[in-house]
Amino acid sequence: MIPSPSGQFKKMATVNKRRKVDSEGRRFQDRWKVEYFFTEIENHCVCLICQETVAVYKEFNVKRHYQSRHSTYDKLTGHDRSEKLKQLEAVLMSQQKFFIRARESNENATRASYEVATLIAKNCKSFAEGDFIKECVMKMVENICPEKKQEFANICLARNTVARRIEEISSDIKRQLTSKGVDFDFFSIACDESTDLSDTAQLLIFMRGVDDEMNVTEELLDLQSLTDQTRGKDLFVSVSSAIDDMKLPWNKVTGIITDGAPAMVGERSGLSTLICNKVIEEGGKAIKLHCIIHQQVLCAKHLKYDHVMKPVLKTINFIRSKALCHRQFKQFLLDIQAEYEDVLYHNDVRWLSRGSALQRFYSLRKEIGEFLETKGQPMRELSDPIWLADLGFLVDITKHLNVLNTSLQGKDAAVNQLYSHLKAFGTKLQLFIRQLSQTQPNTIHFSALQEIMNSFPQDNISAQTSRYAADIASLAGEFKRRFQDFAAIEKEISLFSSPFSVDPEDAPDQLQLELIELHCDSELRSRHQQLSLVNFYRQLDKSRFQEIRTLAKKMLSLFGSTYMCEKTFSAMNFNKNRVRTRLSDSHLRDILRIKTTAFEPDLAYVLQSRSQF
Repeated sequence: MIPSPSGQFKKMATVNKRRKVDSEGRRFQDRWKVEYFFTEIENHCVCLICQETVAVYKEFNVKRHYQSRHSTYDKLTGHDRSEKLKQLEAVLMSQQKFFIRARESNENATRASYEVATLIAKNCKSFAEGDFIKECVMKMVENICPEKKQEFANICLARNTVARRIEEISSDIKRQLTSKGVDFDFFSIACDESTDLSDTAQLLIFMRGVDDEMNVTEELLDLQSLTDQTRGKDLFVSVSSAIDDMKLPWNKVTGIITDGAPAMVGERSGLSTLICNKVIEEGGKAIKLHCIIHQQVLCAKHLKYDHVMKPVLKTINFIRSKALCHRQFKQFLLDIQAEYEDVLYHNDVRWLSRGSALQRFYSLRKEIGEFLETKGQPMRELSDPIWLADLGFLVDITKHLNVLNTSLQGKDAAVNQLYSHLKAFGTKLQLFIRQLSQTQPNTIHFSALQEIMNSFPQDNISAQTSRYAADIASLAGEFKRRFQDFAAIEKEISLFSSPFSVDPEDAPDQLQLELIELHCDSELRSRHQQLSLVNFYRQLDKSRFQEIRTLAKKMLSLFGSTYMCEKTFSAMNFNKNRVRTRLSDSHLRDILRIKTTAFEPDLAYVLQSRSQF
């Protein structure tokens, strides 16, 4: 139906009646200040006398307000009126400053409570520590600046407040990580599972992502608490939930690294297998790696030397297990001014414990022998030169293994750096074998063994060192056998770390032409020598070397070890201890996220989000 003309006119009239004041261009007039004692504050027309506002910038409304309420001010004219205006403006300004200062003081107090809560989480302190910190601060304020006591008193550090602050900071860090994850071209994950003090299985999931500018981000993705079984499929459900919750695409996963537990590496239903299958389904490709540090520790255990370790551990336990004996031993060392004050316990779980305990025992072997004689428990092995030589060799080889272990530790280590340490140690082992197998053995790299061998008959030295060379050869074979997963990607690692040393014909087909271009560019060859590896790939032309950059991003995204998982588990055990067993899983996750993150909390965003509720 066609509407009637009269209906159209009525509609237009209705629209015209709904006038929009903003469209009329009404503005505050400066003359209203003197004539009516009005001013403009944040787009509001405010009376300086009573601080009431007028809804519309219209002189009629302003004049009516003035004449109906403040007509007594008409007697003020000329200079007196101007002075009165200045006086009223000053009063209003002082009121505004008072409220601004009060608001700023409250905001500063709130910000300070967030900062303190962050420090409490980073330093693994109890939430209740906030009250103690405030008590200490108030004592300092009373003695240094008592006039600011009220400002510091406004800072709330109660237990529940600290808990809420930590929750909000953790949420902000997660928000930043989610925003950063959108830019990732590739990422890998590191997973490890451990049981806390309340017998809850905690699955740590770390991620290592790389964006198009070769910026590497290594962060805690999630802490999943498992209250039931911890089979491979159970772990897979938890990891999938964490990845999906962060909205990360599965086809960008380049690898997964675990500690080598059966539930992690099972061929058919292990977590690594299930993750790789999922990535393949999504059109990607991921590799499975066994933590390089865990494998190194397993290789170190290949040299058992039980005939050395058992007497050493028995002696250490004899000295330290009984309080009286332990006190007497320490006093004995103090009296004779020994190099060290005590022997060290051996903990088979700790990576460096075996080497440290052996080194300390060897350094104190004479003092230990004398002390045991006084106790009527002589250690006959200390008078056996063959046993002492075995002890010296074990001390030296575990020292070399500990140096390797230490070099493999650390955050943000790229897989090529870790593998280069491993290759270097393999080369060192071959050197040791050759030197110890000579007719005149060279024990320069075995200082403890060399010290013992100085008292050996010359005829027996060669036979002893040949036996040690055979043990090192066995150790080298164990290293070669265990690190098959890293050996499988050795070509990619070499191509990434030394692109100018790889023959283009040996490279994958999609990289050959770009590799030739790279080899023939003398300027890029010079940059490779001068810049760090990441900076070299960062400045490569994106269109000219697209495939090489893709390989570099994949290699940079790979974890080489689960070091961050192990370090975080130490923090977990420190937080959830015997006196904090009721710490909830969600709060534990928040604490560990703050403890391990490289992000700085965006407190401005947190405070703004808080003010909206």
